[in-house]
Amino acid sequence: MSIFGTMKTAVSGMNAQANRLGTVGDNIANSSTVGYKRASTAFSSLVLPSTQGSYSSGGVETNVRYSISEQGGIQYTTSNTDLAIQGEGFFIVSDPNGSPYLTRAGSFQKDSNGYLVNTAGYQLMGYPYGSNPPAAVVNGFNGLEAININDFGLISSPSSQGSFPANLNKEATAVTGDTPGDNLATSAYTNKSSLTGYDHAGAKVLYDFYYTKIDDNTWEVTVFRQDQSTNGGFPYVGSDGTPATAIKSTSTLRFDPNTNKLVAGNYNAGPPPTGSDKQIVITDPTDGATPAQTITIDLSDMTQFATAFTPGKGIIDGNSPSPITDVQIGGDGVVTAVYQDGGRRPIYQLALATVPAIDKLQPQNGNVYLPTNDSGVVTIGFPTSGAFGQIYSGALESSNVDIANELTEMIESQRVYTANSKVFQTGSDLMDVLINLKR
Repeated sequence: MSIFGTMKTAVSGMNAQANRLGTVGDNIANSSTVGYKRASTAFSSLVLPSTQGSYSSGGVETNVRYSISEQGGIQYTTSNTDLAIQGEGFFIVSDPNGSPYLTRAGSFQKDSNGYLVNTAGYQLMGYPYGSNPPAAVVNGFNGLEAININDFGLISSPSSQGSFPANLNKEATAVTGDTPGDNLATSAYTNKSSLTGYDHAGAKVLYDFYYTKIDDNTWEVTVFRQDQSTNGGFPYVGSDGTPATAIKSTSTLRFDPNTNKLVAGNYNAGPPPTGSDKQIVITDPTDGATPAQTITIDLSDMTQFATAFTPGKGIIDGNSPSPITDVQIGGDGVVTAVYQDGGRRPIYQLALATVPAIDKLQPQNGNVYLPTNDSGVVTIGFPTSGAFGQIYSGALESSNVDIANELTEMIESQRVYTANSKVFQTGSDLMDVLINLKR
């Protein structure tokens, strides 16, 4: 047996335990770091060829592993932009140069430029939300951009659809003369209510809804712009002084006498047409937009019971140009801007990424990860779809470090390091014996 070999083996053992202590120190230092994943040290032996009657001591080498796939605990906060993932997946973030990274650290806040950045300065990325929900690019980061809240300040959107249910009194007397559909000073109606919409400039527009019973179980619904009324009534006149027929919208509705529910919209005579829409479409070219603004109002929940006229809760989309006061992020990753006037608008869709071998990702500064050949190809999808987990807003994922386990490893490593040092010291003493033989 080589005494020098024994001393080198002891040095190898001390270096290995020093690496182990390094990972323990890292874990303890980052035990409060959001989304931090525990590092551990794996040991493997190095064996040198030995001959009969002579043993050659080898050594030990270490390999650092990361428990990236191990879920940390969820702790709740008071910030809507703090995000945690329950299940598989990583947030996609970018550095100031636009390079994409993966992370579980979701402590995002809006910076002075409107970007959502975490404590390490990485910007959260997502797909812009257009008129339709975006689609994920499964095998790449194309289409993703840094989320900027300021880009959506003071943005208005015109109304395009809504609903306005009501109960019409079945026992009301039918109107036999001119109706609102005729738009004459002599027009008579049964009931009236109004609904607020928004034009392309975000200006509020009041629409007057007239409900007129014209026969048993048959009603006429007519809509005008309120600002075109004459002294608050008929006739409604456009800006050019002519009757406002271009903006008037009319539907004749029929109710089932047994259920007193609407059976057909846009019904004029005879049996209801197959697939008839229970709605009224408002065409309003007043704001000069091309094509003219159209608003589809759903009337399918209209009823006709023998009780007083009762308008329901009118709902219509669109919003006026007001600043963003808050941002809300749902479990499905949709980022919604909340405006000062109460309007809401989806502006981004968060995507999550994963790889086949999660623990083989390469850690980088700032608690982010890069894909490697060992980790496999990145797959991108939306929260709650497929294998991807759910996003929790107002929550953070804690470090998965167990302090008690780390202290135990520290004590064990210290003992083993000391034992290796004793081997080295014994080898040194034997070398002294050999040197003293020559004296």
